[in-house]
Amino acid sequence: MNNQRRKSINDIIDRLSAIMEELDALNTEEQDAHDNLPDGLQECERGEAMQEAADALDQAKDNIESVIDNLQELV
Repeated sequence: MNNQRRKSINDIIDRLSAIMEELDALNTEEQDAHDNLPDGLQECERGEAMQEAADALDQAKDNIESVIDNLQELV
């Protein structure tokens, strides 16, 4: 792989890292919002939807982290 393609991959890694940080922040906000609900509301439909959203954000972050790891192996 030439230097130009390595640089391009490193640029992609940087952008993905920034996106991963944003997803992590959103996940933290959503999880905190869920955790601050009274126990009764955490168990209702809204609370469950909030938890599912937090879980989905966490999974997206993990998926991006895997992509970053794969790209780092290339360079």
